[in-house]
Amino acid sequence: MSSLTSYLLLSALIFSIGLAGALTRRSAILVLIGIELMLNAANLNFLAFWRYGPHPETLTGVMFAIFAIGIAAAEAAVG
Repeated sequence: MSSLTSYLLLSALIFSIGLAGALTRRSAILVLIGIELMLNAANLNFLAFWRYGPHPETLTGVMFAIFAIGIAAAEAAVG
């Protein structure tokens, strides 16, 4: 069973890969892919804090993640 720390470390790794990709690429599509990775890392943080938070029955982390997925879909439509 994983702890909150392992989820946060994985999220930090994914976010840093996305940030490096977004800052070093010149192609707009590759920059958008980097931004997608950063959004996915943020979603992982939302879900991890929701799961290991004091009230996991409230579904607040899930709602934030669904909202962020909607933003990512709009970004993909722009790309």
